[in-house]
Amino acid sequence: MRGKTVVTVIHQLPSKITQRKEACLVVIYGKDLGKKFNLEGPSYIIGRSSKCDIQIDQESVSRNHAKVINGGKSVILRDLGSTNGTYVNDELIDERVLRDGDFIKIGRTIFKFLSGDNIEHAYHEEIYRLTTIDGLTQVYNKRYLMETLEREISRSHRYGRPLSIIMFDIDHFKLINDEYGHLAGDYVLKEMASTIHARIRREDIMGRYGGEEFVIVLPEIDHYNAVVFAEKIRRLVERHDFTFEGVRIKVTISIGVATAWKGLESSDDFIKHADEHLYEAKDSGRNKVVGDPP
Repeated sequence: MRGKTVVTVIHQLPSKITQRKEACLVVIYGKDLGKKFNLEGPSYIIGRSSKCDIQIDQESVSRNHAKVINGGKSVILRDLGSTNGTYVNDELIDERVLRDGDFIKIGRTIFKFLSGDNIEHAYHEEIYRLTTIDGLTQVYNKRYLMETLEREISRSHRYGRPLSIIMFDIDHFKLINDEYGHLAGDYVLKEMASTIHARIRREDIMGRYGGEEFVIVLPEIDHYNAVVFAEKIRRLVERHDFTFEGVRIKVTISIGVATAWKGLESSDDFIKHADEHLYEAKDSGRNKVVGDPP
């Protein structure tokens, strides 16, 4: 006998399957540095409330601050009427279609938006980058700065080449934070770092030493030329237009200059010498350069 023919009924699949864009947010500045938030669902609320999908427990963040919408083809960031605003690449926004690599600032926390075919690879690259780069100012962090300075000191001794550093910080930075708020203070730090970094040579290394203090390592630069360069960036900052949300903020810096000397043993000693000159500049009136030869 012939076997029975078995008929299998195949139900038609839905014509439209929502496939969401592969994307995530990575904290590059603030609490939970390096934490990743995958954007696999349709929407996420960012805010201070414990009920938010992405919580940022800061006073400058509204309870329901912003919303991320993953519609499939694109990811949209929408401000929810927050008190202090939502920023993408330092621009205040109401709504913005996000692009890979965008910087999102909510309160004092900065996220980097990653999207593409392999966000895991992009995420690990970003984590590696965070080991050398300061998330707010986008110049080198203290760890990388000090490691580089040690190498340059050894190189200077080995080949008998000049090496200088300049150390500077923002005058009355606490007053800026107190009068205009910490968001304005963050803006000043980032804008100042960007303005100065654009004027240094490719071989120079600029890093955030801590708080509002920065150091620039100047290989192959003697003391005289280091002082000349320091004076140029002092004037550059003094004349720069620092305007945050329509309010102009007067910003000046004080600078200490040091040049490597015979017998210099460590980067800490080098920094200490520049730091002494920096405080001499501040004690003698601020907004000036001090750098007597060692």
